[in-house]
Amino acid sequence: MRTTPRNTFVALALTPLLAGCFVSGGEGSGSDTEGGSAGRLRVALARPPVQALSPYSDDATLLGKLAVVEGLTALDKKGAAAPALATSWKQDNPTTWTFELRKATFQDGTPVTADSVVNALDHADAATPKPRVLSDVTLTAKADDADTVTISTKAADPVLPLRLASPVLAILAKKAYEKDGTVSPIGTGTGPFKVTKLTGTSKATLDRYDGYWGGKAKAPGVDVTWIADGTARANALRGGDVDIAEWIPTSQAKLLDVKTRHEVPSVRTDSLILNTGNGIFTDPALRAAAREAVDGSALVNSIFGGYADPAQGLFGPAVSWAADQRVDVTGRARAATPAQVRSKTKGKTLRLAAFTNRAELPEVASVLQQQLEKAGFTVKQDVREYTQMETDLLAGKYDALVMSRVVLLDTGDAVAYLASDYKSGGVYNIARLKDSKVDEAVNSAAEEGDTAKRQQKVMAAEAQILRTDAVVPLVHEKVVQGIATDVEGVLLDPRERSLIDVDTHLK
Repeated sequence: MRTTPRNTFVALALTPLLAGCFVSGGEGSGSDTEGGSAGRLRVALARPPVQALSPYSDDATLLGKLAVVEGLTALDKKGAAAPALATSWKQDNPTTWTFELRKATFQDGTPVTADSVVNALDHADAATPKPRVLSDVTLTAKADDADTVTISTKAADPVLPLRLASPVLAILAKKAYEKDGTVSPIGTGTGPFKVTKLTGTSKATLDRYDGYWGGKAKAPGVDVTWIADGTARANALRGGDVDIAEWIPTSQAKLLDVKTRHEVPSVRTDSLILNTGNGIFTDPALRAAAREAVDGSALVNSIFGGYADPAQGLFGPAVSWAADQRVDVTGRARAATPAQVRSKTKGKTLRLAAFTNRAELPEVASVLQQQLEKAGFTVKQDVREYTQMETDLLAGKYDALVMSRVVLLDTGDAVAYLASDYKSGGVYNIARLKDSKVDEAVNSAAEEGDTAKRQQKVMAAEAQILRTDAVVPLVHEKVVQGIATDVEGVLLDPRERSLIDVDTHLK
């Protein structure tokens, strides 16, 4: 049977009965008129491009959701590595793997070869800043012949095939990579849809790529609009202005027709991230006071309308193996009393950040502000779009962040998330955590090849991270996606990596 992304993506098919930098390219064939041209899908996404669709930023996820790019592998519905641009692979030794390529072409018509794969992976490995998926590994790729690639790592990487499924490691045509470091996915991906036009952070036009190895897409194209306001996305779906609207706010979900409202169990956890590197939360007693003050269970019904579960840790119910292997957290600092908090923070303000792209987060920040102030803190909020604050977050300019994170986004493997977010020097370490016990626990999990033992070590690492109070889990979300009744084949992905593929179309 032919293997296509339809078979490999984590998804549930909807049937009619189910309730670096980017260089802009040329004009696409999509219509800019209301409603678009016949058969084209109109999609409203929540988070605008951070770096104009750079594949080395969070924008890579957008390219994956829209079926523009592919890696050597994909993830199947169980989260295992499955064929994509590679048809098969084998592990030669602990640090070396060999991948056999399928016959495919890039959207510029050039063939996918071992040399083009090596070129793409070399650029990803050399990118600055380093992509999160490579925060704990260094890749070396070599072309053995036109259709065979050998990939080596400095240390053993038991989950390399999972890692290669990340859209950050998508294989692009050679012309995508400019000498000045810019990378353009316009007409250089391998997916069933190609980007033909990007209009700032507001719109993108995608046309069908008829040379796609997995077969011709059923929709002629996709017209994407980024709408940061969740209520506006829901209204656009209700008003018939879009066919698909992602991340419907829980306050709007029950206002949608039941046939257009689709609840998806998600590996997304909302947490309060505390900056341990500078500011008031360098003090463990103050972090402990914040942890004791915060009550995530109060948010489940009041803000999330029941579309969430109280957090049990970093990994929620959608990570099926986590609950049975959770490790008790010990060794936490003693929390400062409200009087001690006021004394320790006298004249200092807790700078609390939240981003607007997920409608619930500003509301969560307001509740947390009340809880923290009751514990003795003086709190000031800064609420903006994520694209406006990412640089400041990574630079440690806030004391705390209300964060919504898909914990299996980057590789489908929990270790990569822990390494990028909580290891010393992790590329997405907003908590600025530097703790030797955390590093040792994450490294131990990373080196483990046995799946069951790896999961056990992940949960041991979770306990070490929670011990530091660098992160206070709040809720595990359930995502609501809005899909018009005349649309078939939308992918409902708990990892939020997939949305559109070759079978997504208007009836």
